[in-house]
Amino acid sequence: MFFIIDTDRHLKRSLTPLNVWSLAFGCVIGWSAYVMPGTVFLKNAGPLGTLIAMEIATLIMLIIAYNYSYMIKKFPMTGGEFIYAKMAFGVHHGFICAWFLSLSYLSVIPLNATALNLIMRAVLGDTFKFGFHYIVAGYDVYFGEMLLAVGALFIFMMISSWGVIFTGKLQTYLVMILLGGIFVIMCAAFLSPEASSANLHPMFHPVDADFTKGIMAQITAVAVTGPQSFVGFDTVPQLMEESKFSSDRVKVVMDTSIICGGFVYIALTVLACSVFPSAYSSWSAYINDLPNLDGVSGIATLNASFTILGKTGLYVITASVIAAMLTGMLGFYTATSRLLYSMARDGMIPSWFSYLNENGVPSHAGLFCTVISALTCLLGRAVMGWVFDMASIGAAIGFAYTSISAAKYALREKRADILIFGIMGFIFSLGMAVLLLVPIPGLNVSLGNESYFLLIGWVILGITFYVIRRRWGGGISKNDYQET
Repeated sequence: MFFIIDTDRHLKRSLTPLNVWSLAFGCVIGWSAYVMPGTVFLKNAGPLGTLIAMEIATLIMLIIAYNYSYMIKKFPMTGGEFIYAKMAFGVHHGFICAWFLSLSYLSVIPLNATALNLIMRAVLGDTFKFGFHYIVAGYDVYFGEMLLAVGALFIFMMISSWGVIFTGKLQTYLVMILLGGIFVIMCAAFLSPEASSANLHPMFHPVDADFTKGIMAQITAVAVTGPQSFVGFDTVPQLMEESKFSSDRVKVVMDTSIICGGFVYIALTVLACSVFPSAYSSWSAYINDLPNLDGVSGIATLNASFTILGKTGLYVITASVIAAMLTGMLGFYTATSRLLYSMARDGMIPSWFSYLNENGVPSHAGLFCTVISALTCLLGRAVMGWVFDMASIGAAIGFAYTSISAAKYALREKRADILIFGIMGFIFSLGMAVLLLVPIPGLNVSLGNESYFLLIGWVILGITFYVIRRRWGGGISKNDYQET
C-alpha cells in the first residue's frame, strides 16, 4: 500500500486566512532573523542603512506580491510559480522555475534544523556536544547535535502527516510565541536604562573614507538580501488548494506577512545595536568582533536580551528563536511537499511524489524532504550556509517568473496596472539575481566560490534529470489548466 497511488484522495480545504498567514510569516521569520542583524545588516549598513534598505526591500516585495495575487486568482492551485511559468511560457520554463524553487524551499528546512544546534550552543554550552564528531569545512559536527537536528526533522514529518488542520493550528501557536517573545523584549528595551538611542550611533557602518559612496553601497548590500530575507511569503500559492477562503483575500495575507516581516527585521536590528557589551566603545566595534565571540555574546540579539532582562530575557528570546526555527521548518516542509506533489501531478517528477495519505497529505513528498534534509544536516552548518546563499537565486527566479507571467497575461487582458507591476517585479527580481551572481567591487554581496560550484552542480543535475525524464521517463505533462 505504501507505493500505491490513490487517485481518489485529494488535498483538503481546511486552512483559514490566519493559518495561511502564519505559515507564510513563519517562513519569512526564521532563525536568520535573529542572526542577520549582527552578521549581515549592521555589518553592512548600520541601523539607519538597514532601516532604509529594509523599507526598500519591503516595497519591492509588495510589488512582487501584487503579481502573485493576480496570478493566484487566475490559477488558484498548488504549484504556484511553476504553473504560472508553464502556462505563460511553456513546459521548459515551468521546469526551470520548479527546479530552482524546490531548491529554495528545501534548503531552508535543514538550515533551521541545524540552527537548533547553534542556539543550544549559545544557551546551553556543550550539552549536545557528545558522541563521535568530525569536521566539514572547518565546522565541528557532533553526534549529539546531529541527533537533535535529525530528530526534529522526523518529528515534524510525523506531525505534518496528521493533516493540514493540525499543521495550520500548530503554526499559528508557534507564531504567537515568536511574536510574543519579540514584543516582550522590545518593550523591556524601551523601558530599560541599558538600552539607549545614543548607542545607535554611528548610524551607518564606518567602512571607508568616501562616506557618500559607502552609504549607497551599504543600503544596496542589505536591500539585495530581499529574496533571502523575505522568501516564504511566496509559499501561499502552494496552499491554495487547502485553503477554505476566497483567493480575493490572498493579497492581504501576503502583504501583511511581508510588512510584519520587515518590521521584525528592523526591530531586531535596533535591539542588536541598542545594547552591547561594556568592553566595546560602539556597536560597530562589537559587531566587527562577533566572529571571535561565542555563547550568548556571539549573537547580538541574544546578548541584548540578556543584558536588558538577565536570564529571564534570555529565556524569552530563546523561546522566540526556537519558535521561529520551528515555524520555518514546518512552513517550508509544508510548502516543499506541496510543490513536489504538484510537480509529480504534472509529470515533472515520478508519480510516487503525488501519493496522498488518508489525511490528504503528500506523505511521500514529505518523506523525501525529511531524508534529503537529514542527509544535508550531516554536512554541518558551513555547507548549509553555502546552500542557503545559492537558494536565494532560486527565490529570485521564482519571483521573476511570476512577475513576467503576470505581465504577459496583463498585456493580453489590457490591464495596465498589472503590466506595470509585472515589469517592475521582473526587473527587481532579475536585478537582485544579477547582484548575487556578479561580483561588484564595494558591495560584497555576491555568492562565495563554494556556492557558485554548488549552483553549477544543481544546474547540471537539473539538465540531466530533465533530459532523462523527457526521453525515458514518459515526458513532461503539457496539460493546460483552466483559468478562473
